[in-house]
Amino acid sequence: MKKLKVRLRPIISKINLPTVVKTTILPRESIESLFIATQVGEIFYIGNGGIRTFLDIRPRIIKLGASSGGYDERGLLGLAFHPEFQYNGLFYLHYSAAGTQGPGALPEPFNPNPCDPRTLHLRWLNRETQYDHIDTVEEWILSKGQPQKRRTLLNLRRPFMNHNGVNSLNFSPETGKLVLTTGDGGSGYDPFNLSQDDIEIAGKIIEIDVNKNTFIYNPPVVTRFTELPSTIQETLTVIAKGVRNIPGISFQRFQNQYIKYVGNVGQDLAESIFSFIRYKPLPVTQLSHASKSEPDLTGFINLGWRGWEGAFPTSIIRSCSANPDLDEITMAYYNEAIETSVRRLQPLTSYFHKDPRPDKFGGTALTGVQVYMGSGIPGLTGSVVFSDLARKDVSHAPVRGVLAYSMVSRDSNLEDFGVIETDFNFGPQSAYYVNLGTNLDQSRLYLGVYGSMKVTDFNQGTVFEIVP
Repeated sequence: MKKLKVRLRPIISKINLPTVVKTTILPRESIESLFIATQVGEIFYIGNGGIRTFLDIRPRIIKLGASSGGYDERGLLGLAFHPEFQYNGLFYLHYSAAGTQGPGALPEPFNPNPCDPRTLHLRWLNRETQYDHIDTVEEWILSKGQPQKRRTLLNLRRPFMNHNGVNSLNFSPETGKLVLTTGDGGSGYDPFNLSQDDIEIAGKIIEIDVNKNTFIYNPPVVTRFTELPSTIQETLTVIAKGVRNIPGISFQRFQNQYIKYVGNVGQDLAESIFSFIRYKPLPVTQLSHASKSEPDLTGFINLGWRGWEGAFPTSIIRSCSANPDLDEITMAYYNEAIETSVRRLQPLTSYFHKDPRPDKFGGTALTGVQVYMGSGIPGLTGSVVFSDLARKDVSHAPVRGVLAYSMVSRDSNLEDFGVIETDFNFGPQSAYYVNLGTNLDQSRLYLGVYGSMKVTDFNQGTVFEIVP
């Protein structure tokens, strides 16, 4: 695919790390405003030529970066506006709650060893004490111009700091339900294989029917669907499993259906974007009774993790001491790769951490997947655009992220991707591409950029519009 060139037009700068960039129409207004949520807990909006604070929940957010040298994957991770927000004022937040820090699920970093089966069958024990933090999903309302919390939908205990999702809340135009996209719980290689376990909440894409009242306004803290009260279970369906970490879900109208796009952040080899139209969501009430009767998984979406990393069996990479230009690649989970080989969804496209082709790039981590339906950038119309945190094949500083795109697949073959070049001069500062957003009709694209990998390095963020 050919390279495309675009410009980056700055909209707002010197903000904290942006985790969500999207638009909505405020009550009593008729035009869209751009909303930006930051990892530390601020939500700003831009409308009528000004920048205003919509909500500041920094006191509600867990202390970030304290035990990791400034790097963190927790914080304010999801913001979604009800499809009728303009009239009912309802919106939804996903964040890591203050005061919930735990010791973590494992005392040391995890590495699977195919020669030691014990490392391949770990269990998450003592969950009430051995965890990292608690994530919460809440419903809020904008009442008389003031945001107020209405209720908590979920409280999720997370085993590790990372893989909590980002841009993790979006409404489905197909079902009208709130979609929560979260990760496998973190560490690396999914130590407890939570992503493939049907009753585990981690590693799933979940629909929440927010129109159903559970009459429970402070749910219990849980890790499994079976631990939820029945009235909450009745509001939940599961779209997919086999998720490692995911930067949201994007919908593209296609005739009278919607194509769904999700990205799975890779381990060591590949970053992957998946697409699907038809799917069979599983009611959580059905999963909860799976011990009595096996659920029908026909049509259920499985992204393949932890047995598969995109199109590749999940592997362990070790450098070859005799030749530093080569790596030894060993399959980590052979049995799981076999078991999920025919049940998993093939990716639409993948890009790789190492790519020798001159027109490609080496990536680090997928940070955004959005559909572009505008006409301003003709080469991108109808495509799916994605962002990567930092190019790996550029050895010299400063760091730069990268944009790329792929077209809708007309068959089941793996599609190619093209690089999108930008003209913006970031100067000597690093430019990590941390988020990709769009407006309501997907005619505009927004890029969140940060000057550091550390959330504790404040005010180094800029949000751009991607323009011709």
